Amino acid sequence: MLHTAPLTRNLSYPVLVADIGGTNARFALIEDPNSATILCGQESTKAHATIQDAIRTAVLNAGHATPRSALLAIAAPVSGDQIPLTNANWVIEPPALIEELGLEQVAIVNDFEAQGLALPSLTSGDLDQIGGGDAKANTTKFVLGPGTGLGAGALIHACGKWIPVPGEGGHVELGPLSDEEYRIWPFIERLGGRIGAEQIICGAGLVRLARAVLRADNLDRSFENPSDVPGAADEGDEVAQKVMRLFCAALGRVAGDFAITNLAGGGVYLAGGIAPKISHWLHGGEFRAAFEAKAPHEAIMRSIPTYIVKHSSPALAGLAAYTHAPESYLVDQTGRSWSRNLNDASVAS
Repeated sequence: MLHTAPLTRNLSYPVLVADIGGTNARFALIEDPNSATILCGQESTKAHATIQDAIRTAVLNAGHATPRSALLAIAAPVSGDQIPLTNANWVIEPPALIEELGLEQVAIVNDFEAQGLALPSLTSGDLDQIGGGDAKANTTKFVLGPGTGLGAGALIHACGKWIPVPGEGGHVELGPLSDEEYRIWPFIERLGGRIGAEQIICGAGLVRLARAVLRADNLDRSFENPSDVPGAADEGDEVAQKVMRLFCAALGRVAGDFAITNLAGGGVYLAGGIAPKISHWLHGGEFRAAFEAKAPHEAIMRSIPTYIVKHSSPALAGLAAYTHAPESYLVDQTGRSWSRNLNDASVAS
């Protein structure tokens, strides 16, 4: 039988850890409690019909050790036995993973819970600080990640443990503030009648924002791909440069909202695929100015540091840290951990 179980005990080694995003799925193995993480590769979510197929390609058919359990971070709210990804066509079915791949246990967390789990172990070499401020020990940290979408999550420290708090903060409202934004915002495409942060602060959002700027300025041009915008900006294109300034300011404003909401004295961390690629734009001033502009609490905001996460696989690092030392974290796995009863055939509870 398969049954849900709290993940308070150690997972059975070898443990497969995976970061399942809207575009790519990254896999790694931890063979035993003392081993380093073995990276198994990356698969496109579009290239495989199911996650099982991607695991077979990246892990099982590639000569790696056969996993006995799996800890997955996925880009979606986690609930039930069928979990559709927010920005991809996969539906994650833990009972099917256990049955088809012969696993003993599957546990699932939100992808930005995994990003949060990595934060205490990141070193100065993994981080690029934007602006001032100093991280306070054992205080709340917040991670925000523009990529295919916009992920967000908090990491709270209480009673000697780190507690990741999942959420869908990327869908908070994002309205105009400056005169220029008031002129451009009416041209931004709406989703369900609203403009959420993810409408602008993600890869597709760069193109959406560029389209709005072009329409507001009555220019007959286009940017087809997200990478076209920073590429053109770096080559001196004035429209693209305006888009990048607006993008950085929007990211700073939302990051500041989360920082002050959570009093994130441990810092705000920009993860995801976009931030490292546009680091020079984030250092340009608009991001940090928007982050700190939270009257009447500018002094508090100036004290909170902001970082770009340069680590190549922070979510996998977070999952590995949790696998090695689950007692250092408090992760609610109610309804998010499935295991095989080895004395029976299969149950979900």
